[in-house]
Amino acid sequence: MIIKSKPLTPFFFKLLAALLGMLFKRKFNKLIIREAPVKPNHSYILLCNHFSFWDGFWAFYLCKKVLWNDDQMKKLFIMSLKRQMEKNWWLRHIGSFSVEPGRKSIRESFEYAAEQLSTPGNLLLFFPQANLETCHIRHIHFEEGLYEIVTRIKGDCQLIWCSNIIEYFESTKPSVYMNMLD
Repeated sequence: MIIKSKPLTPFFFKLLAALLGMLFKRKFNKLIIREAPVKPNHSYILLCNHFSFWDGFWAFYLCKKVLWNDDQMKKLFIMSLKRQMEKNWWLRHIGSFSVEPGRKSIRESFEYAAEQLSTPGNLLLFFPQANLETCHIRHIHFEEGLYEIVTRIKGDCQLIWCSNIIEYFESTKPSVYMNMLD
């Protein structure tokens, strides 16, 4: 049995985005987004590399700046490991639902993800590595599951990749570069 999500309402999405914006101004030198074209009337799977505590927050910021402001995105869903959701109860309330690799319930997670993505404007945040790795690796191993989700979606879905990289070129605070690909 999976833990299902409770996506943020538009009000709380905007409020959380504003709070994150203030936090990012204090913690980072700058956040640069190199955008890819976003297709209208699609659902979206945002795939990101996973190397730090900040990854989910950066993805949220990216969603707000690129997809939400253009009225492309309606609801945000996040696939999270069940053990993380059991430790962090608040994940459910920002759109996370559980997945347990190696268990029968994984099919239910894939079905739930596909069901949400069958509605245009819904976005699934997905970290295909399923664990933390350095941002400087050249090859990213994708765990199984993406194909299972995509083949179950009814309707158009755009896959968007985002490589997040941090650099310290000009400041003691890191700069974050978010490079999107369609």
